[in-house]
Order: sequence, then structure tokens, then C-alpha cells
Amino acid sequence: MFILVIKITSHIYPIQIKLNFIKQYYYLSLIITVRKKIIAGNWKMHKTQAEALEFLSVLKLNLANTTEKADIVLCVPFTLLSLLSKSLHGGNIHLGAQNIHWANEGAFTGEISGSMLVDLNANYVIVGHSERRQYFGETDKIVNEKVIAAQYHKIKPILCVGETKKQRDAGEVEKVIVKQLEQSLVNVDQGNLVIAYEPIWAIGTGETCNVLEANRIIGIIREQVTNKGITIQYGGSVTPKNISEIMTQPNIDGVLVGGASLNPLSFSEIINY
Repeated sequence: MFILVIKITSHIYPIQIKLNFIKQYYYLSLIITVRKKIIAGNWKMHKTQAEALEFLSVLKLNLANTTEKADIVLCVPFTLLSLLSKSLHGGNIHLGAQNIHWANEGAFTGEISGSMLVDLNANYVIVGHSERRQYFGETDKIVNEKVIAAQYHKIKPILCVGETKKQRDAGEVEKVIVKQLEQSLVNVDQGNLVIAYEPIWAIGTGETCNVLEANRIIGIIREQVTNKGITIQYGGSVTPKNISEIMTQPNIDGVLVGGASLNPLSFSEIINY
């Protein structure tokens, strides 16, 4: 006799099978983890408050009858966090920031701390984006400190990793990614983390990494982490035209969208893939 009981709790599916052999009962317990899908938009340095409100009104209209396939996150400039915190309250769109300082307070002109982000109801924060690494000199050590700071404040970091075109052409992709992960994940709680694979040469260029290659690299990333149920996104010229193909890949759990997230129509198409 087989009795199959499935209990669904927070994306974890415990399955217990009861076996009856000559009045003896044996229990086989299996844990099936269904990875959470997350579609996040990174607005970078775009939009005034009026533009943000106009965007939201159109986006919400286009998502009114959407079947929820993934969690939706908008990572916006600091100047919009307070406004969108009120506008998104009680909805199904989560608020994210684009940067966090490793210190909780101090003489760090122009920076923002985790406690400030908590005060603005930010649920997510992007850490280690290639533009921060390239233009502001963020190292893997700094990225690691920022991830830890975010987790200390119960904010989920979206940790970005990826290679340059030069590194890819030199056959160093795996080496670069593994090194970034090793240094960025020191003392990090992998149960409160999202990773985004963003090949730097594909960001904002219109050139998308081949989906099979993206899936392969994300598989390598998953091999490096202890939490095999972690959400790993792809980022790099994601559009409504390629989202379906990206989301069919078995290792890819979502996307981090740049330019296409600035238009409510294209972003809603991506969400509704």
C-alpha cells in the first residue's frame, strides 16, 4: 500500500511515502525544492518621480490579469525609494535598491546604509553590479562586505557576477566566476541571497549571451554554492523577444532586466512571458 502526501510550504515540497510490508511500516521522506523565480528591473540612473508614477500606473494596468509566474522586483534610484515604497505598499511588486554601504552610519558622503533602506521598506538590493565594479572600483572584498551588511538588515542581496569580453575570449570565464563567488560569499547566508549572472559584454549592448551558454555558466555557479535551491538569474540585454527562451532553461530562475525595464509595456511583456 502506498500513501502519498504532499504538503506545500514556502516552495519546499516534503513528500512522505508510507510502505506496508507484512504489517511493518516504512517511511521514505523526500524533500523537493522548487526554486523561486524572480524578475527584477534595474532602472540604474533613470526616471524622475513623475516618470516613475506614470510608469507604475501603466505597469499595474498591464499586470491586472497576470497569472503570477515569478516575484517582481523594481530596483530604483535612491530618490525614488520613498515614493515607490508608498505606491507599492500592499501590492505584488517588491521594492529594491541599487547600492548599500557596508557601514550602518558614518562619514561616507553620498552613501546609503542598510538601516536607511529598511526605513524605506526596501526588500532587495543589487550588489556588485559590473558598473559599480568598473566605475566605482568595487572589489570582491567590498562586494562581500555589502552583501553581509544587506543580510544583517534582512534585505535580500542580488549578487552580480560576470566576465568581460576579454576574459571570455581568453577562455577564463569559469575561473573569473569561481573567484568572484569564492571571495564574495565569505560568511554569507546563502539562504537569503539571489545571484545574477551578467556577462559584462552583454549589458546594454544588445548582444545577448547564447541561452545554452548562459544556462551552462549558471549551472557552474550552482555547483559552487552550498544552497542548491538558490535563485540564479540571467542578466544582459533581456527583452520581450528573448525572455521565453531564457526562462525555458533548466538552470535559470529569472532575469535582471536593464533597459527593457524602463518601459512599462516591454517590462510587462517580460513579466508575462
